[in-house]
Amino acid sequence: MAAPAGPEQLLRPETGLILVSRKIIVMATENFSSRYQDLDSWQSLDILAAFYEGQLAAVAAVGPSLPAIAAAAEEAVARLRRGGRLVYVGAGTSGRIGVQDGTELPPTFNWPDDRIVYLLAGGEGAIMRAVENAEDSVADGMEGIRAADVGADDVVIGVAASGRTPFTLAALNEAKRRGAQTIGISNNADAPLLEASSHPILAETGEEVIAGSTRMKAGTAQKVILNLLSTLIMVRLGRVYRGLMVDMRATNAKLRRRSEIMVSQITGCDDPAAVAALRQADGDMKAASLIALGASPDEARAILQRHDGNLRQALAQFPSSED
Repeated sequence: MAAPAGPEQLLRPETGLILVSRKIIVMATENFSSRYQDLDSWQSLDILAAFYEGQLAAVAAVGPSLPAIAAAAEEAVARLRRGGRLVYVGAGTSGRIGVQDGTELPPTFNWPDDRIVYLLAGGEGAIMRAVENAEDSVADGMEGIRAADVGADDVVIGVAASGRTPFTLAALNEAKRRGAQTIGISNNADAPLLEASSHPILAETGEEVIAGSTRMKAGTAQKVILNLLSTLIMVRLGRVYRGLMVDMRATNAKLRRRSEIMVSQITGCDDPAAVAALRQADGDMKAASLIALGASPDEARAILQRHDGNLRQALAQFPSSED
């Protein structure tokens, strides 16, 4: 007698359905819309209007998920304060969107490069070129988590429009087994990825203008969610002060000038004083702000360390500051 079919054998992509554990899940992101069946015969401006409408709908779909994003960020902050890492997991478009989000954190917030891990189905080469069948490998998803030695302080973010990608689902399940925080981002309700996550985040973007092209509405919603999630985490970790990127890496002339302006804005000092303070602080804007207010470089670093890098709390020791 033949063995029962596994989940992968019960997929019905042509209908937008999947049978998992005897439950049928409707994948709205794969549905065909009769509204757009003659799209290729439309005028260019009308096609763009349809795409634009879809993008607006994608952003609006994120709204109901804000409480879930906030809860995920709060727990992530606690784990990251203990030395944990951000681990992005995904395949295809979803994986590349995760990589894009993560690579922006070091220059913008000075997040340590060695505290970001990318697990992309098909490996690094899949960033630039599609790797066939890579997303179907359960073994690779599990092995990626094991090879990265994911543990209880890590924050694992799995992204999949369908919410059923075997690679991503396997990685999240393995990460959860190891005690990591698991955040699942999907565009289909009742997706296995959401059920496997300690923090499920759903943005129901529905059918695409071009059926199944989840790089459009679903991808936009995923990028918005990741923008919100990672930026809130950085704010809560004290890497933003008064809406300023005070942990930014000033790696060119434009950014160095921005650093000088920010130190002046924070402390009320003039430009020459800001330049001198930044020089003494080796470009560290937080330390430079304290130096501009009268601290020595060593005192500035000690104060910041005492307050876990939180500039608002450090400035409270200086009555002359704007705080």
